[in-house]
Amino acid sequence: MTEGTISAAAEGDTLSRLEQEGEIAADYLEGLLDIADLDGDIDMDVEADRAAVSIISDAGGRDLQKLVGRDGEVLEALQELTRLAVHRETGDRSRLMLDIGGYRAKKREELSELGAKAAAEVKSSGEPVKMKPMTPFERKVVHDAVKAAGLRSESEGEEPQRFVVVLPA
Repeated sequence: MTEGTISAAAEGDTLSRLEQEGEIAADYLEGLLDIADLDGDIDMDVEADRAAVSIISDAGGRDLQKLVGRDGEVLEALQELTRLAVHRETGDRSRLMLDIGGYRAKKREELSELGAKAAAEVKSSGEPVKMKPMTPFERKVVHDAVKAAGLRSESEGEEPQRFVVVLPA
């Protein structure tokens, strides 16, 4: 086998492993929806080397808001439970991302704008900007937005008070 063939085979293995994670997660989440008597469709994808599973609803998603909770707290808990279900089946740690009713997608847009604004402020003032405490997901989105703006950032503090600091170039 050549190096390119090995790389393509490894990439194919990774993709099939992530698709398997998505299928396990979808089965688990369908069971939860049945238990909670909630309507929702499951959408599976692979994004940025992670399995991505979304629960969407045609009925406007008001019922699904219960699964998001205040500030996404229930969503975070469901994501961890889903990751544990995948781990139980595969034996491997999962980095699966769960979205419900488009909550994370909307949050990602808002956080990207927030990160870009903080980067612009640092560029104009030359001073570091400390942001409010955020979840790991939120910090990752902000770090990516700051990097895209050509600056760097760091996370500081201890959970749950961990926050992003945007630094001058």
